[in-house]
Amino acid sequence: MPYSVKLKHSFFEFPDLKSLMAKATPLRSGDQLAGLAAGSAQERIAAQLILADLPLDTFLTSHLIEPEIDEVSRLILDQHDKEAFAVVKNLSVGQFRDWLLDYSTDAEKLSELASGLTPEMVAAVSKIMSNQDLILVASKCQVVTQFRGTIGLKGRLSTRLQPNHPTDDPLGIAASILDGLLLGSGDAVIGINPATDSLAALERLTYMLAELIDSYKIPTQSCVLGHITTQIQAIERGVPVDLVFQSIAGTQ
Repeated sequence: MPYSVKLKHSFFEFPDLKSLMAKATPLRSGDQLAGLAAGSAQERIAAQLILADLPLDTFLTSHLIEPEIDEVSRLILDQHDKEAFAVVKNLSVGQFRDWLLDYSTDAEKLSELASGLTPEMVAAVSKIMSNQDLILVASKCQVVTQFRGTIGLKGRLSTRLQPNHPTDDPLGIAASILDGLLLGSGDAVIGINPATDSLAALERLTYMLAELIDSYKIPTQSCVLGHITTQIQAIERGVPVDLVFQSIAGTQ
């Protein structure tokens, strides 16, 4: 379905929802290189104006990627919570932005709505929000987690310490950890990006971190960011893995 708008003496048309979303995105060099960005600021504004008036439930019937060819998209639609979505189902993308920014929309309301939103809905509203808008909405979200310490409490900032080493040398990594801890970093997690994705290296570094944290009773968590399958193998072998990490994004 094409989307169009006339701005003064210029007419802009976008052949489908995918194109509209791409052109409405704030300017990024990667989008330019991929040929996805709007050709001008005027075209970007036109796309954003159309997107702002688009009913939010459009994303449940018009798919950027058809669920028949992508299992990730199908899973998202299958798990969509219609009851949670009912709160905003009659809003346009622009009205949803206003709802998010409203002072009465608090952490509890956002939490209740979360399962009713799809990634495309969230992406759409973010394209018509300023950085200040995004910061305000993010400040309403409170996610508190606990392990050896507590992170996510209001008014507090936690950081990751990333003591990488080009050869995964435990002594070099330990020196970086000491340096970081002395600077007050690492209360969220001490997370190492290993140079090699081998089970032996992951086990060696995980045991080193566990001994360090336990010996000095450091209120933090550790993570060696190997591939998810390598981390699972380590767990099966009884390695003291604190946190399991894997980047998950995109499509099938």
